[in-house]
Amino acid sequence: MACLAAQGLSNRQIAEALVITEKTAANHMQRALDKLDLHTRTQLATRASELGLAPTRYAVSSA
Repeated sequence: MACLAAQGLSNRQIAEALVITEKTAANHMQRALDKLDLHTRTQLATRASELGLAPTRYAVSSA
């Protein structure tokens, strides 16, 4: 989740990549932010980089 957010993907794009609903993606994103005591996706991307989580490219449809 953090890697996808770090790539700048929207909740909709993350949902498509993970084959989940957009609402589930949003819920997972919020839980990740809460657990790490972060407030923005930018902060999450920075933390992912600090932890050495290399962004991985996922196939995302443009539909």
